[in-house]
Amino acid sequence: MTFRPGPGIPATSPGETTLGHHVLSQLRRLGATVGLSEADTELYGRVVVDSLAGAAHRPLSLPPASPAFLSDDHTPVEFSLASTPDAAPALRVLVEPGWAHGDMADNGRAGLAVIRAMGARWGFDTDQLDALADLFFPTAAQGPLALWYALDLRAGGVPGVKVYLNPSASGPENAARTVHEALRRLGYGQAFERLPSAAGYPFLALDLGAWASPRVKVYVRHPRISADDACALSRTSGATEADVRYFFHAAAGSLAPSERGGNDPLRLVRRPALTCHSFTGGDSDPSGFTLHIPVRDYVRDDDEALARATALLTRAGMDPTVLNRSLGALTQRSLADGVGLIAYLALVYERNRPPRLTAYLSSEAYRVRKPQDQYPRGTWMPAQRTQSVLDLGHQAAGHVSPHTAQKEVTWSPTASRS
Repeated sequence: MTFRPGPGIPATSPGETTLGHHVLSQLRRLGATVGLSEADTELYGRVVVDSLAGAAHRPLSLPPASPAFLSDDHTPVEFSLASTPDAAPALRVLVEPGWAHGDMADNGRAGLAVIRAMGARWGFDTDQLDALADLFFPTAAQGPLALWYALDLRAGGVPGVKVYLNPSASGPENAARTVHEALRRLGYGQAFERLPSAAGYPFLALDLGAWASPRVKVYVRHPRISADDACALSRTSGATEADVRYFFHAAAGSLAPSERGGNDPLRLVRRPALTCHSFTGGDSDPSGFTLHIPVRDYVRDDDEALARATALLTRAGMDPTVLNRSLGALTQRSLADGVGLIAYLALVYERNRPPRLTAYLSSEAYRVRKPQDQYPRGTWMPAQRTQSVLDLGHQAAGHVSPHTAQKEVTWSPTASRS
């Protein structure tokens, strides 16, 4: 691939790394890790780099072009691994194509152009997206994002495409109204009433292109959520309380659920958790539920975050070695030297499908967050293993990896991006 600097993008010095080179190199290594062919990886890498336009040629020696909400260090790219039992993890990449545009209206126009070009390339229409344009792309658009896209990187060179939109584009006070109207236009007239109470709606997402059951997804923000709250939010999803409670405590690094039981007082008081509620086929009852825990705000370093993810994957009968290798594909730094390479852990339920576990992985093109010393090493203990849907036929065998249990957890109320 030949990189040509775009308008206003400084040419790089020999040997100087650009954002495009950084992301493409990571994607090549990740593709090899998950078994994606070299040809497919190159095709997807070309699409991602081209979608960033001139910003792909921006040297990493310069600061980020804009304060991207997508990642803590403002890299406009994030990767994820979605794991299911008895299958190789699926690699995905999330991108803000309009990243270089500080104005949200320009950002959105750039993003729309990228999605329409993808539709022409892969043969899908953008009718649903076009029907929502006035809601999500106003002339004076507000908010930290306008449009993101995600590619589910599949063998054969045709990905699944997802688009993420900002319900607060016309102001946060109008976010609920925007979500309600968007669902109505998309054929889910009663779906808004099925959503839980929310402190905000950070995203509305659409599946475009090659999906067996295309979804509309609404993301809900939950400050100060507890495990009990999470269990209550998931009751319509088919998720079992034991699984949700285990996931909450393991991802957040708290005491074992078996030691807490009901009326659990532990709450996430830093970056809030998110839930995602998906709708399919015009059915206003949710067809899926996802709980996202921002593990990077509740852990000392990435070594500990990997231990939590490994415990969750192992308990669910999923191979954790691909995640371990993927972290090595992203960076050569020691996992103990930073935090945030694993940004979120998510427990995913979809109707008629086995549960999934997804790890969201940062590119770290610009900065590595320092370890958080308020979380001393060795104070986390995974929850006791119990029979549940997530065991997927595997028999319980005592506890997961040994760690020292903590008697109390105190988390700083210092807020970061929510």
